[in-house]
Amino acid sequence: MNFNGYDLTSILDMVKSGSTDIIDVNEWFYRKSMELNGKINAYITLIEPDRSKIGGKLGGLAIAVKDNISTMGIRTTCASKMLESYIPVYDATVIQKLKQNGGRIIGKTNMDEFAMGSSGENSAFGPTRNPKNIEYVTGGSSSGSAAAVAGDMAPAALGTDTGGSVRAPASFTGIIGFKPTYGAISRYGLIAYANSLEGVGLLTKSVMDAKLMFRLIAGKDRLDCTSVNVALNDKQLRKKISLAVIKSLVKGVASEVRQVFESSVSRLEQNNFIINEITDIKGIKQALNAYYVIACAEASTNLSRYDGIRYGPKGDVSIDWKTYIANSRSQFGKEVKARIIMGTYLLSKGYYETYYLRALQVRKNLTYAFESILKDNDAIYLPTMPVLPWKIGDKLNDPMSIYLSDALTVMPNLAGLPAISIPIGEKYGLPVGGQLIGKYMDDISLLSIAQRAGEVIKK
Repeated sequence: MNFNGYDLTSILDMVKSGSTDIIDVNEWFYRKSMELNGKINAYITLIEPDRSKIGGKLGGLAIAVKDNISTMGIRTTCASKMLESYIPVYDATVIQKLKQNGGRIIGKTNMDEFAMGSSGENSAFGPTRNPKNIEYVTGGSSSGSAAAVAGDMAPAALGTDTGGSVRAPASFTGIIGFKPTYGAISRYGLIAYANSLEGVGLLTKSVMDAKLMFRLIAGKDRLDCTSVNVALNDKQLRKKISLAVIKSLVKGVASEVRQVFESSVSRLEQNNFIINEITDIKGIKQALNAYYVIACAEASTNLSRYDGIRYGPKGDVSIDWKTYIANSRSQFGKEVKARIIMGTYLLSKGYYETYYLRALQVRKNLTYAFESILKDNDAIYLPTMPVLPWKIGDKLNDPMSIYLSDALTVMPNLAGLPAISIPIGEKYGLPVGGQLIGKYMDDISLLSIAQRAGEVIKK
């Protein structure tokens, strides 16, 4: 049987009805992945399907997992030469929960090295290519996870989101990308980039799939002190859902994206959605700067452990320790080195107060502003990405333009809010995503709003 275009929920229904077998499903996706991976480069490591039968809500279904989530006995590289041969001796909590519910792993997906990137081009294993058009970027950093789902190489995938790393590739590939409330999914076993911003997210073909997967893997974890329990039961949505649209942010996106977004707003207004336009939010233009200050500062601290002693490739121990560590850290890619240097500078004496503390204040103000907006609205609605996907290699010499592409996705991470990207149309054959930002710890309501909005926009 051919499973092109089938979402996870449909596949599980078919297995339950007996019209197909889970072993056949896993083998079909594995063969498709083997066939396409040389062209798409979605996977760093592919795993042959296990033919044994298991129970659980997933019934043995294999999904894709981003390569910065620890998987016992399976290579976990973070798409870096630094961890090229690293095999964890334990599973991340999210993997444990996946297995407890009958899930398996089809492979570890490509990504921007240590999740630092917005295009999927900063991998030591080569760029991920967009299944919609292989000349274009997939978006990052969860590039391989998005490409695997969009290219029918996996029924669903785990990714991570620090400043848009699930939502950006979802937007660029025309699928669903869900970033939960900070801490709703345990971060234990996630190889850290920026602890206070990042979390595990989901890439799926439908909102229903994202809701199903979220319920299986969410919850408080004693191994992660930042984890929280969020309500997982469905709530009755109001007949008329109110969405806030921040005009100053919409005005700043590329005209092609704005046209598609405004068309989606019109369709929503015609179908029981109330659109409340907000002209601007004080200090919102500083959000991207604050994000990069905080993220790079935390990255500088987190990646200091990669010294060839605690983590990283071992070298010649006969040389002096400074040279030894320098040799080990030379395994980092260009983008990772740049962010470590930037973060170290920002935390140094004389600059900590000037940049880092000010960034934390911007974060605090933004959180209050979003809380205020969401008191009177069910969600905030914005484009996911300010631009269409670009051709691979076109922006590598202009990193600032790539950083600016995160302008609309970093805000939920700074505020710790749930956010989701849904497909809202295409321009020149390239997908455009719309982003819904929900209330803190009200993830299921956001997913339900996204499901209704998606149905309306598709009409």
